[in-house]
Amino acid sequence: MIMETELEGRLPSAFVEYTRRMMGEELFGRFICGMSEPCPNSLRVNKAKMQDLSQLDTLSSMRQQVPWCDSGYYLAERPNYTFDPLLHAGYYYVQEASSMFVHSVLRQYIDRPVMMLDMCAAPGGKTTAAIGALPEESIVVSNEPVRQRANILAENVQKWGSALHIVTCNYPRDYAKSGLMFDVVLCDVPCSGEGMFRKDEGAISEWSVANVEKCSRLQREIVADAWKCLRPGGILIYSTCTYNIKENEENVRWISEELGADVLPVEIGEGWGITGSLLEGFALPVFRFIPGVSRGEGLFMAVLRKTDDDAAANRRMKPSRLKTAKFEHQWLINQDDYCIYTHKDRYIAVPRQMADIYAVACQSLNVVSAGVTLGEQKGRDIVPHQSLALSTALHTDAFPCVELTYEQAISYLRKETIVLDDGVERGFVIVKYKNAPLGFVKNIGNRANNLYPQEWRIRN
Repeated sequence: MIMETELEGRLPSAFVEYTRRMMGEELFGRFICGMSEPCPNSLRVNKAKMQDLSQLDTLSSMRQQVPWCDSGYYLAERPNYTFDPLLHAGYYYVQEASSMFVHSVLRQYIDRPVMMLDMCAAPGGKTTAAIGALPEESIVVSNEPVRQRANILAENVQKWGSALHIVTCNYPRDYAKSGLMFDVVLCDVPCSGEGMFRKDEGAISEWSVANVEKCSRLQREIVADAWKCLRPGGILIYSTCTYNIKENEENVRWISEELGADVLPVEIGEGWGITGSLLEGFALPVFRFIPGVSRGEGLFMAVLRKTDDDAAANRRMKPSRLKTAKFEHQWLINQDDYCIYTHKDRYIAVPRQMADIYAVACQSLNVVSAGVTLGEQKGRDIVPHQSLALSTALHTDAFPCVELTYEQAISYLRKETIVLDDGVERGFVIVKYKNAPLGFVKNIGNRANNLYPQEWRIRN
């Protein structure tokens, strides 16, 4: 009880007063009790890369599956993820369990290949969850308006390995003008961050009533732009990591009434601890994760279907054509299924079913990454790219492969020089750990030049 009282004292008094009134004494008491407990540790495995969980030493402390995500797991303790090479190989993603609920939503509502936009996607948790949940051949476009965060998003998506993906760095209004239309749009909008209070002291110090108001207005602006990109009958997933009804239920009601949307139910299991609406008089289905009630951090999610059929929703993409390039190396599985383009000396392979979308994105948006970057022309060499090494489309027979020890793998990920055995072929070589590709080196005999991206290296 002393610990809980101390926690209340650390939280902003306006937040405590408002949240107690909104939740009621019983639910608020459970919330404060939950906030006093350690954050649950969880991760989500990449089933496109890994079928055998025994590959992961990190999962030796695995105890329980996340009930709303069949690839999510709780861990008994938090390992040192940074020094697990399989994290860097994209074999799993460290993600808070509540955020994995998007997996359950997509599995329930999407049963055919679709085109999906993740409007506010960095650092990539919900994007990679979506890639894992959607039917094969679905295309996912992920956007982040802040360039530094967009680069992190692109890194995490490339590690996940899907070729049917585009990362952009734009504002939502740019998408509203682009002509691109989507079957599913996820708006995990910037919010006041109340759901981060347990693990981020900075979120507590930055909270204010004024910021809640500011976030609520920004969220509506983002959704209004995203709505223009959603096809009639399409699904909008609205999400925040906050508790208050102004950024949550009131915004869902606004979307429903002002934009024309049906609020959809999602089947949830007994014991999941998901709470419904806390707004008096608003009984439509929404989904709230509260520490002490559900096993995860604070999260709010609602699912809405677009019902109107306005002219903007039926617009066509502007015609655009990019010139394809010749590429003699067979570095991808089924490479004939890709269009090869060049951009700033780089060769980019884009799945044919995504080629028109990629062309429009290149014309209308700031594309950070797309498809599989095969390599970069440097003198007479085409230096294979990290994106290729981590892609699930990589034709591993195209390069010699070398298995590294754990110590060598960490040295490689630090971008240190490594020495290969004398019998390894000269030239470009894929280095692996536990049979998972980590990247490329150029073996020149007495040493191997490390081609791991400088900006991705382990720094500590």
